[in-house]
Amino acid sequence: MTISALSPAPARPVTTAPVPAWARRTASAVLWVSLPSALWRFALVLGVPLGLADSEYDAMLIPGWGYLAVPLLSVFQETLAFLTLGLVRAWGEVWPRWIPYLRGHRIPVLAAVVPATVGALGCTVYGVLFVWTTLHSDMAITPWGERLMTVCYAPIVAWGPLLAVVTAHYYRRRLHDRAEGDSVRP
Repeated sequence: MTISALSPAPARPVTTAPVPAWARRTASAVLWVSLPSALWRFALVLGVPLGLADSEYDAMLIPGWGYLAVPLLSVFQETLAFLTLGLVRAWGEVWPRWIPYLRGHRIPVLAAVVPATVGALGCTVYGVLFVWTTLHSDMAITPWGERLMTVCYAPIVAWGPLLAVVTAHYYRRRLHDRAEGDSVRP
């Protein structure tokens, strides 16, 4: 009887330069600050009472196209927030195996930094404008509904600055890595 040895599990991809714990926590925080507003929108579509008047539902096209647009906005938002993790993980440095022609090749530093920087600026502007318009709007909403919405949307103000910090760290880490010879471990 022949006993075959099990092949070892493939090594988990690692970043070329170590990522400090604070950078990983900051990237994860982006997911957490964007989540409450996404959950608020899902609750809205599911019919959870949020203190809004019927006119506000009409403005969001609920019922109607809003049933599709509002959840898609939340999914899109969380997808963008998730991409922040690429700045502290190996899949943000080397193209994954499932992408033809690029698999295993290094992701150019600016190919990640430029969109992340634009995203950080956009999220900062969006967060500030959202807070400004929320504080100065005439929404038909109950006082408790307004407080709930504020609690759910206020954390999104931190998204842009958190993304900027992680982007700056990624840029410095990858440039430092490149200066030392850019030893790739695909």
